[in-house]
Amino acid sequence: MPAQPIDGIDGIDAADGASLHVDTVDYHTAGEPFRIVVAGAPVIPGDSVAERRAIAIGAGGTATAPRPSALDDIRQLLTREPRGHAGMYGGFLVPADDDEADFGVLFWHKDGYSTACGHGTIALGAWAVDSGLVAAPDFGVARVRIDVPSGRVTALVHRAAGRTTGVTFRNVPAWVSELKLPVETSRGTVEVAVAHSGACYASVPAAALGLSVSLGQLPELTAIGREIRAALAGSPAVRHPVDPRLSGVYGVILHDELPAEGGALNQRNVTVFADGQIDRSPCGSGTSARLAILAAEGRLAPGEELRHESIVGTVFGGRVLAGGDPWGDGVVTEVTGTAHRTGEHRFVLDPQDTLGAGFLL
Repeated sequence: MPAQPIDGIDGIDAADGASLHVDTVDYHTAGEPFRIVVAGAPVIPGDSVAERRAIAIGAGGTATAPRPSALDDIRQLLTREPRGHAGMYGGFLVPADDDEADFGVLFWHKDGYSTACGHGTIALGAWAVDSGLVAAPDFGVARVRIDVPSGRVTALVHRAAGRTTGVTFRNVPAWVSELKLPVETSRGTVEVAVAHSGACYASVPAAALGLSVSLGQLPELTAIGREIRAALAGSPAVRHPVDPRLSGVYGVILHDELPAEGGALNQRNVTVFADGQIDRSPCGSGTSARLAILAAEGRLAPGEELRHESIVGTVFGGRVLAGGDPWGDGVVTEVTGTAHRTGEHRFVLDPQDTLGAGFLL
């Protein structure tokens, strides 16, 4: 794995005869993995998490095609086989933007670096409390403040009898730029809703494309998700009005209506993000986007619950808080789910290993 450091990052070179070690703590949130790097990554310079993400991507790189660097070597090592897989997700821990937050994180996946990650925030909240980094009561709620590239988010960690029982992710404000944007696809013209919730999501009923959210149709869902993302690349609706680093479609949400359950609006979704990656969870920041859209459509009032199911049957609960966004026209959302630790790992790269950082299939 040749090290190609970018300015300000010390290169890690395993070619000097020493093995490279990277330590992680792994969680899953509603089935979606989240790999927390706790040791072995180089220091990432920058005055904010957003700036550190830009440095990690590198000059001339993009969110899904970062420039080669020592840091990106580690991202690839952890997302590629034989140490990872094409559905892997995780984050590098970094300093918070100021003393009001507990820590910061750079989110990554097999293709690069994202601006937001709700399921990762839920996992990080559980980890911060479980590890003792943030003090928590045996009964009650601990508040974990995390700086991410799109702003400051909060994980409200629910506790009972000294155990973490769930986590509520309170996102940055979410807002809708289009509710019925016509998009030409290979399956005909569909109307797409576009919402910004730390990342930009395009949302469309699967039935409008002649599909349903089911494992048997996952190849077709993935293909049309990638197609819609590409079709929206130049649309004004996907541009962030303040921060261009938050522009561009990150994920396409295809959703089904389900019968109401316990009086709650009930939907199933699959989110196709980055370059065709599938979220196994109901997608945390994607659920936030769906909440903003449902509120804009008049289908969900503040405080009412959305039961949001994933393609593998796991569930998040979501709600819009009363009062809206005090700084703009968006809404403040909360998404609740569970995260469970799946392992603690020391990944090793032997300098004699000709596979290097690995491969993707």
